[in-house]
Parts: sequence; C-alpha cells; structure tokens
Amino acid sequence: MEREIVCGADIHKRFLIATIHSPDGQKIQARFESDLEGLQLFRNWLLDHDCRKLAVESTANYWQPIYLVVAKDIEFVLANSYQIKHIPGRKTDMLDSEWIAELCLNNLISPPRIFSGEDRDLRALTRTRENYIKMRSQIKNRIHHELESACIKLSSVLSDIFGKSGIHIIRGLLIGKSIEDILKGIPAKTLKANREEIRKAISANISPIQASLLGQLLNSIESFDREIGYIDQQIQTVISKRHGDLEIAMSIPGMGIISASTILAEIGNFADFKTGEQLAAYCGLVPSVYQSAGKLITGHITKQGSPHI
Repeated sequence: MEREIVCGADIHKRFLIATIHSPDGQKIQARFESDLEGLQLFRNWLLDHDCRKLAVESTANYWQPIYLVVAKDIEFVLANSYQIKHIPGRKTDMLDSEWIAELCLNNLISPPRIFSGEDRDLRALTRTRENYIKMRSQIKNRIHHELESACIKLSSVLSDIFGKSGIHIIRGLLIGKSIEDILKGIPAKTLKANREEIRKAISANISPIQASLLGQLLNSIESFDREIGYIDQQIQTVISKRHGDLEIAMSIPGMGIISASTILAEIGNFADFKTGEQLAAYCGLVPSVYQSAGKLITGHITKQGSPHI
C-alpha cells in the first residue's frame, strides 16, 4: 500500500508550525497564524501540496478550531500528547511538527475519538453545567465560612441553609431585620428547627463588610441557579433527539435525566464500540490486570476513562 503525503502541526495559542512529510522523505515547513484567516490559509496550503491527512497534538483545546476548518477536506488525526512523547526514535534536533508528521506517515498514532456536531454540543453543555455546579458549591462553602466567622451558627440548626428558610434568614440579617421579624416571616411548614434554637444561632451581629460580602455571594448563587436552569433546558432540547438512548439510560435505578444526559454526552455515538467490554473500558470501568510470579492478578477498576462519568 502506497503511503500518502501527511502533515504534522505543532499548535500554539497564537500560531502553528506545520511540516508536510512525503513518503520520499521530502519536507516542507511553514508557519500560520491561528486566527480564522490563518487557518483557512493553512487548509489551502495543505490542499495545494496534495496533503490529505493532518496530525496534531491534543494540546488544550487549541486543536478544535483547526478541526472545524479542515475536517471537511482533510483527514484529521488527533495525537495523544503522552503517547507521542514516549515513542522512541526521535532525533534531538527534530521539530515537534516533524516528529508528529513522521509518526503519522508511519501510522504510529492511535487517535482518540473526536466528537462532532450535536455530540460535541451536548458534551459542552453537560461539562459547563458540571463546572457551574462546582463553582456554586465553592461559593456556598464561602458563605458557610463567612457566617461562622460572624458567629452565626445557622448550619447547626438548619440542614440546608440554602433552602427557603435559610435564604430568608440570611437575607433578613443582611438588611438589618430584627430576629423576631425574621422568625415571623418563616412559613411554619418549612421550619423543622426549634425557633428558640434559631434565635440563639443568629443572635450575633454581622459587620457591614461581612453583610456586603454575603450579599454578593448570595447574588452569585442565584445567578448560577438561573444559568444552570437555562443549561438544563438546552440539555433537554438536545438530548430529546436521542430519546431511545435516554430511556435506556434512565432505566437504571436512581438515574435522572441530567445524569443520564451526562453519561450519553461522554459516550457519544455508542456504535463506535463493537462490544460492551470496549465501552466499559472506554469509561474506565474495567479492572486492571497484571502479571506477578506467572499469575494473572485482577486489580481495581482502572478509572482511566472520562472523569465526568
């Protein structure tokens, strides 16, 4: 089988260095800016040199704009950074783009899966939601810290200080309401703690600076709540096109629509996997197996799959 002309690209934030490598050993190098115009010039340069295969290192997300520009005309190979750094044979004076091109020319790159279209959009939504949840949790922890610093022991008497009763109490304290007025405004059916216990827990004074900080933190939580709600709507719109898959995922006990959507987003097109064992391995849910003293030993699951599953 005749080998084809390939290109290896070393990607940076503002530019990329590309090396076209021919089977006869000829090499052509060029530098391109990483803005849209530069990437279009890069694509045209590849086509002008009859190069139909491009390999790049999976550095951060710098490769994604390149993929969007060239993928329609050129086979795109995404190289795992760890993998290509541990393949022997590289010369010390060889550029990164040359090395990537040489590996690609000799079919030594095992490319990871690349999500496209709606699969990529769904994964972007679920991962953004996950990040928002983490950031909201950090803010909640900060509020706990500020309240404790002010000797407001609300978390000692309420199971969730961010429920309706907790937010009502904190907001009341921040605007200077009396404790009696705060307690009167709490609906009896939402209050499980003893009112006398709450009165003791919130009897300390909050300084103006602490009140300002707490107000800002609460506003941030409300903002994240709105954004998460909006993302949830978008996730449901996108995932509705995979209704059958969603039903199967949600048949797992305790699995809600968001958790199911997150799993489907990380798996992508399950048709890429020939067996259930391959899918389990991709998710990092298979046990590690190693040999010791001539015996095969099964260890813990590898956990080498997506950390988002």
